[in-house]
Amino acid sequence: MSDNKPVPVKGRKAMKYRAAECKNCGHPLELTDRYCSYCSQMNTTKSLALKDFFGEFIGSIITYDSRFRHTLKDLLFKPGVITRNYVNGQRLKYANPFRFYLSVSIIYFILQSLVSTFTGNSQLIDDTSLNNGPTNNLGAVIDSLEQNARILDSKTADSIIQNNDNLSRLDSILKTKNINVNTKELDSLFAEENINLNEIDVDSLVRETSLLNLIRGKKENTYEKISEATLDTMNWGKRNFQRFMLYRDFYKATEISNPAIALDSLKHRNNAYNRWAYSKNESIEKIEKNPGDFMEYLLEKTPFFLFFFTPVYALFFWLVYSAKKYTYMEHMIFIFHIFSFVFLAGIICMIPDSIISGGNDNIVFSIVLTLVGPFYFYKALRNFYQQNRLLTIIKFIFLNWIFWIGATIAAALFFSVTAAMY
Repeated sequence: MSDNKPVPVKGRKAMKYRAAECKNCGHPLELTDRYCSYCSQMNTTKSLALKDFFGEFIGSIITYDSRFRHTLKDLLFKPGVITRNYVNGQRLKYANPFRFYLSVSIIYFILQSLVSTFTGNSQLIDDTSLNNGPTNNLGAVIDSLEQNARILDSKTADSIIQNNDNLSRLDSILKTKNINVNTKELDSLFAEENINLNEIDVDSLVRETSLLNLIRGKKENTYEKISEATLDTMNWGKRNFQRFMLYRDFYKATEISNPAIALDSLKHRNNAYNRWAYSKNESIEKIEKNPGDFMEYLLEKTPFFLFFFTPVYALFFWLVYSAKKYTYMEHMIFIFHIFSFVFLAGIICMIPDSIISGGNDNIVFSIVLTLVGPFYFYKALRNFYQQNRLLTIIKFIFLNWIFWIGATIAAALFFSVTAAMY
């Protein structure tokens, strides 16, 4: 790899340090070769000095991976062109599309986590709306009772005791956490069970498991027992659905968390699958108590969901653009470039979003996706596949329709698998 540039007198590239073979791979070299034509290592025998080391380090930062810089520039400002250039053979100019997609998507979620850490809020999901919002659900009512019975200080408790009756006291407990609930519903429920609420100590009510189950509308032993023999007569889908529902009802009625004990009580086979199916009750409990944590866990898996969804989506590109003779893999490269742009836009919008909304909403990112996203996708289709405007618009609409339907179905399956592994 000789060139006509002046030979440096000093430094590691000086002629006096040249060797007849590469120190890295042993490939034969001429003294005029500054770099090995086989592995591209510099042809020098000079030992690294501190000046040389930091000089190369600074130089590598300034000229760091031109492929990365070209990829960023063309991905942002030349939709579709980057894919066409890559497919047409300009491979060294750009970063590997699959690796780049995974890198930029993972960086996006890492930065989101850092923003959440510093701002105290999550841009991915609003935990407040999931965990602390007003509710009229009786299950949430009693959960609030249990929590507030532990945290109310003596002063607040004294003021509540001064209320006229226990129903007012219940209402006061709930209002301390700004939870609006129809206490008449509770009063009606107790009347149906011939229970005089005014004769019951509220603290005992909170502690009494049977009464808690009554308020929740879940009397003890209300599950319908189904034997293994009965389940074996059902088809695969119905059998598994009935099994999970039975285990869920049994868990809620008995609060037995040990799968082996539960299966023995139900007289079901104590095999690995049944133990796994019953153990999912604890996962469901975790999701119900902390839905925000589960949604964060789910959203962090989004890059991998899109990665595995891409091959399915690429099939429709392969069918729609069959006349263009692009290979299936080249359609996938196009899609990965589109998804990379989305995550890259999210990274760019992260700073203004944090300033505007304090890390609570993706306002700027939402505007960019709504206004710029469709135009970017259309231009990418037009530049890569190079068809006329009308045909491109028709295919643009169809592929968007396919994406939302396919992504919804795939997301439901992905959600189920993720919940099963949570």
